[in-house]
Amino acid sequence: MTIVKVGGKVVEEPESLKAFIKDFASIAGQKILVHGGGRSATAIAEKLGIETKMVDGRRITDNEMLNVVVMVYGGLVNKNIVAQLQALNKQAIGVTGADLDLVRAVKRPVKEIDYGCVGDVKAVNSQQLEELIKNGVIPVVAPLTHDGQGQMLNTNADTMAAELAKAFAQNFRVQLVYCFEKKGVLHNPEDDNAVIANLTHNAFEEHKASGVINDGMIPKLDNGFSSLKQGVAGVVITNIDGLKSGFSSGTTLSLE
Repeated sequence: MTIVKVGGKVVEEPESLKAFIKDFASIAGQKILVHGGGRSATAIAEKLGIETKMVDGRRITDNEMLNVVVMVYGGLVNKNIVAQLQALNKQAIGVTGADLDLVRAVKRPVKEIDYGCVGDVKAVNSQQLEELIKNGVIPVVAPLTHDGQGQMLNTNADTMAAELAKAFAQNFRVQLVYCFEKKGVLHNPEDDNAVIANLTHNAFEEHKASGVINDGMIPKLDNGFSSLKQGVAGVVITNIDGLKSGFSSGTTLSLE
């Protein structure tokens, strides 16, 4: 099974999204697509006069912002992707963590920062989604969870992909792929060709401490390494070209 998380400019720009979906649809075997859409949420929030606040790549989600992300992630972005997969004759279904009780979470406790209605994943119920996948359906998962008491929660899309990968790794050999506009993790953010081909956990910690790796890349890599520790077969960070080449380019994560 291949679980692909797509985000960044790839999701936001119609032409790049169309190219990505075509390449994703051609991946052999069973697959799941997890998407972001943060730039769209930020743009719509701005039009509504709602301020966007981010800490270490994670969105502060008050009640107003929660309404925006539920509409954008669960509706606009999700159904656009589903429709484009259907146009390629791929049976697809758009879901959030609330659908099929797929992903339950708890509101993140307030410590140094109050993230608001942000959910930390507590359980993944993959059984019903597995049945759909075995029948040839491609799930398209929006980064929204629920608490089992009727409350929707915003959850980082990289985390959603990682938690799904861990759950499905119990019954499948799972490859987790993070796809965005860059070629991989970069030594130098100003040089798109400065790709770190192989990144160990120790090297990640060193690069994070020195500031080479920062902002939104940190949760992506935290989740990637966590996935490897819990049975996911492989984790790659790449762009559309890497997806097209069978993940032969980009950054491959390893624990040692």
